[in-house]
Amino acid sequence: MAKITASVFTSHVPAIGAAMDLGKTQEDYWKPLFAGYEYSKQWMKDNKPDVVFLVYNDHATAFSLEMIPTFAIGTAAEFTPADEGWGPRPVPKVIGHPDLASHIAQSVIQQDFDLTIVNKMDVDHGLTVPLSLMCGELDPKKDAWPCPVIPFAVNVVQYPVPSGKRCFMLGQAIRKAVESFDEDLNVHIWGTGGMSHQLQGARAGLINREWDNHWLDLMINDPVACANVPHIDYVREAGSEGIELVMWLIARGAMSDVVDGKVVGPLPTVKHRFYHVPASNTAVGHAILENT
Repeated sequence: MAKITASVFTSHVPAIGAAMDLGKTQEDYWKPLFAGYEYSKQWMKDNKPDVVFLVYNDHATAFSLEMIPTFAIGTAAEFTPADEGWGPRPVPKVIGHPDLASHIAQSVIQQDFDLTIVNKMDVDHGLTVPLSLMCGELDPKKDAWPCPVIPFAVNVVQYPVPSGKRCFMLGQAIRKAVESFDEDLNVHIWGTGGMSHQLQGARAGLINREWDNHWLDLMINDPVACANVPHIDYVREAGSEGIELVMWLIARGAMSDVVDGKVVGPLPTVKHRFYHVPASNTAVGHAILENT
């Protein structure tokens, strides 16, 4: 059967992608951030998955205010990097895994989660920046991402947004779906977005190091408590865009220590953890967990 063996968590700041695309990664401002992903790139090579299930949020690229799915799974054979107003990122197109994606959609919907099935969409920086951070800079003319990717878009842009608990429960349903797929596949699940940041209003530029790291501690060591953090705490402590962190709980809920909303097995092994500020006007968090 297919199996989720690891989860990856990372911010997907658009300026990170721009720094890579414009050759600025070794500038004094950016160098410390990219140093935090050197281990991750090697880990990715040493632990190459067959498929990545990548949880991210669309930034009004594939979906506009005219249609806002809460959870949307990409079932296409390929996904083109989106033009977000300044041209598409110079990265390879994303190859999907229609068979596994369709199976996950079927299974998760039968577990009473409503998903929107998307057979054609472009993918923006929310998905391509994490791929670049974990896989390095690739030439779209001659290189490819190391494995197929299933995009899973979550609405954390337009209210109402899903709760952390809902996302945590969804992760468990996704793991059950993957484990019922009749093919021997090594699957990684990635949760992206966050950490603390606010892009507008009187608190624009807000970064809360203490809260971010406490939340990371909870997410890793006490995911049930983390899943029950109320929405207002994200907004108050991590800024209006800090709510993106609920997407990390989908990946955390998919780990093998969580069953029926409880931690019943040994905690996953923390292979890497990194935190850095600032990157543009946001905090960057990152972790890699492996099932024990």
